[in-house]
Amino acid sequence: MSRRRLKDIPIPVEEKPTKQEYAIATYLKKNCPTKKTKFLNHQVNYFYANKAIDILLDSQWATGKDVIFTDRQSVVDCMNKLLKLKFFHRAKKIPITDKDLKPKDLKKKKEKEKEEKKKKDTEKKEVKKEKEEEDEDETKEPGASDKDEKEGKDKDEEKEKKKKKKSKIKLDMHLEQVFVDGADAYVWMYDPIPFWYYIAGALCLFGAIAVCLFPLWPPTVRKGVYYLSIAAAGFLGVILALAVIRFIVFVIIWILSMGVHHLWLLPNLTEDVGFFASFWPLYHYEYRGEGYDKKGKKKKKSKQEAKEQEEQDKKSDGDETVDGQDTAAETDKPETDVERVAGEEQTGASETDSENSNSQPFEMVEKEDVVEEGEKGEGGKEEEEPKKGSCVEEVKESSETESEEEDEEKDDDKKTAS
Repeated sequence: MSRRRLKDIPIPVEEKPTKQEYAIATYLKKNCPTKKTKFLNHQVNYFYANKAIDILLDSQWATGKDVIFTDRQSVVDCMNKLLKLKFFHRAKKIPITDKDLKPKDLKKKKEKEKEEKKKKDTEKKEVKKEKEEEDEDETKEPGASDKDEKEGKDKDEEKEKKKKKKSKIKLDMHLEQVFVDGADAYVWMYDPIPFWYYIAGALCLFGAIAVCLFPLWPPTVRKGVYYLSIAAAGFLGVILALAVIRFIVFVIIWILSMGVHHLWLLPNLTEDVGFFASFWPLYHYEYRGEGYDKKGKKKKKSKQEAKEQEEQDKKSDGDETVDGQDTAAETDKPETDVERVAGEEQTGASETDSENSNSQPFEMVEKEDVVEEGEKGEGGKEEEEPKKGSCVEEVKESSETESEEEDEEKDDDKKTAS
């Protein structure tokens, strides 16, 4: 039963495009304007839907005997069939940013921006000069002034159109594979093989067979081929000889001048350039005497300074926004009570530390100990006297002043009592 059921299920058959559909696709491929861009890291050609519809409405299938396209909707239906047959597919447009560009392209872009800024500055200066001249020339007729204003407006409009450059885009696969009349992009998958490819392939095949049959060629033709091969070998020998001679000449001049003079004959002979460019210029001379080192150092310094300036500009552009946000957030935060108490404690601790650092270290001493030490010092000469500026001496002086003050107070009390 299961086998019978499997046999009953119809196998899906792929639809093959008809000759008419192939003809419509080739006509579109030739006449519809296309653009190049990247699609999943591949270079592809794409077209816009509205332009394709306009071209098909002006084609033989809309105006000839076999009319297929009567309105835009009929063209959209036909294009949907071609899309299902995988002649093209719908794509999604994504604008290219600086992150998508390579470092070389970024450098070129920055250089162009700098040049544009310079041009704008020069244009502004010219406009200012023109305005000043117009203000000075007050004797002009009113009709002439109106004409000048119109010309100025036209120039400004042309400049604005030039400035409005179309941004580059890259393509990505669209989830809804449907043909829609609009400005959507559609990538060509249909790539017909040109007729001259078949001709070139046939010629290559016949040429290989002719080379294999070289012994059967007539003697005159074989002689001509022999002389041509000798000429080609001689040409290669001349180029190799020139390479050796130019090196010998350079070494001789370099030795005789002690490395000051550098002369290269045909400097581009061994470089990766075109055939004619390898024989031009005829020579290249370079002087590497006393002032050469200074020039080289100046060039290196200028390059390093330019690189440093670019790095600083990048850093400043990135840091300005971040710093501004951080500082604003910090200043806007309200101060809590805990933070105030902690700040007061820190200030008090810093003041005590500063006082201790400025004054000498001391110890806590009682009065009785100081008095006993003083009596011992007077009785026995063996003990040393306290040093000036020491803590003991300071405490002694303070105790003596306090005792004198007490005696004076007692004398005053006796006098008042009497």
